[in-house]
Amino acid sequence: MSSKPVVFGILNITEDSFSDGGRYLAPAAAQDHARAMMRDGADVIDIGAASSNPDAKAVAPDMEIARLAPVVAALQARHTPVSIDSFSGAVQRWALTQNVDYLNDIQGFSDPAIYRDLANSQSKLIVMHSVQGRGRATRVEISPSEIFGRSQKFFKDRIGALTGAGIARDRLILDPGMGFFLGSNADASFEMLRRICDLKDCFGQPVLISVSRKSFLRKITGRMPGQAGAATLAAELFATLQGADMLRTHDPASLTDAFKVWQRLDKLTPSP
Repeated sequence: MSSKPVVFGILNITEDSFSDGGRYLAPAAAQDHARAMMRDGADVIDIGAASSNPDAKAVAPDMEIARLAPVVAALQARHTPVSIDSFSGAVQRWALTQNVDYLNDIQGFSDPAIYRDLANSQSKLIVMHSVQGRGRATRVEISPSEIFGRSQKFFKDRIGALTGAGIARDRLILDPGMGFFLGSNADASFEMLRRICDLKDCFGQPVLISVSRKSFLRKITGRMPGQAGAATLAAELFATLQGADMLRTHDPASLTDAFKVWQRLDKLTPSP
């Protein structure tokens, strides 16, 4: 491993996130958890205030902003890099006024109405592909043989639209989606993981992978979200081997420890 990926620590300030809904809804709890993740090796804190799993309830934009505002302010006061995970245009516009480091959109910035605001900002944009196109994840069946072609078309079209609106290409990060964002067939996610290199070859953009505690890993292991740490770490290390530039995880500590061991082994292994 020549260099470790950038690690995004997941901070859900939500009531119903599939893994940790309700645990960090209070601003003080959210800030404490963010600080702990940074100590454990996170490079960026990715904050979401509205869950996107299939069973989540809608959250009004003003409620998202009310949840985000005190946490973002506190983290930025400590010079912590911040990413905002939202598919609401109103929330994204608010985040741009806060000069956040990243905007993370599960819809891949599908609404052209915000493109001018994006073009006038400096935030990096995490452009996510999903089979739903818009809105939260849903349970749909997609053949694994189709998934890479669908992502190719999506990214070709969306990169063209964003750059055509004056958004610099070097601000774009591609997220191919995982779990229910690629459908209810677990093999679609495994196929996408296997083809990270192909995605990078197609577009030449940095790739972010978010597999942490996802349904496709739990489906084959039979584990609950809180028990999916080993499966998550295996998938994250595989993604790293395939060239992932960024990893979004609930558990930066385990991932960082794995990288430390891996890098030490690299130093000790004689060259052929």
